[in-house]
Amino acid sequence: MEQYAWILWIVLGVALIVAEVFTLGFVLLWFGIGAVAAALVGLLGGGFLLQFLVFAAVSIGLTVMSKTILANYFAHDEKDRVKTGVDSLPGKIGTVTIASDGSMNEGAVKVYGSTWTAFPIDGDTKLIAGDKGEVVEVRGSSIYVRRVTNELPGWRQDA
Repeated sequence: MEQYAWILWIVLGVALIVAEVFTLGFVLLWFGIGAVAAALVGLLGGGFLLQFLVFAAVSIGLTVMSKTILANYFAHDEKDRVKTGVDSLPGKIGTVTIASDGSMNEGAVKVYGSTWTAFPIDGDTKLIAGDKGEVVEVRGSSIYVRRVTNELPGWRQDA
């Protein structure tokens, strides 16, 4: 029976490769390739222990290698990522539309056409309607702003 073990390895390999189509893990493919490699060893006359060791080594090796390569491929530095939506707000300048008397009193700041519930980042600083404020942080659906006293060139007046 051992001389026909390679047929079982081929069947297992094909089944695992086909099953990979229905999973999201991208792991069964490597075990299917490992089973095909074990089938080749069996076809060349290797014993069952050698077939199993080749299956384990190829499967685990390909799994680890693919996870490492894919993790490095999909890992991006924060500085390379284009910030959109809420992530792009910190550092932007907005106009205070509703004043705030301190950290427990909410105000409103309009940033790029959207009005946000706003709190001053330093607790006792007041936000006065009409002033400019720089978004320092976003927490939930509120922004924390720092009052800006000097205007820099290039500010949009309709912020």
